[in-house]
Amino acid sequence: MKKYINHLNTTQLIKIIYLLIALVCITSLLHAQPPDPGGENDAPIDGGLSLLIAGGVGYGIKKLKKSTRKTVNQVHV
Repeated sequence: MKKYINHLNTTQLIKIIYLLIALVCITSLLHAQPPDPGGENDAPIDGGLSLLIAGGVGYGIKKLKKSTRKTVNQVHV
């Protein structure tokens, strides 16, 4: 990344900075839908999120077991 930035001239760098500022400003103006006037703005936590959390925990346990097996095998060798 630094190598790429070092090869840019000043006008290209200024254009990139202006583009990033414009993107940040535009995304703050965009809304998918207006908020519900009478209800709360809380997002429901449904089965999909709990499945993602369970999958992440399972993956973490799998990685932890694999790393402990590697260290145990290295000690016995």
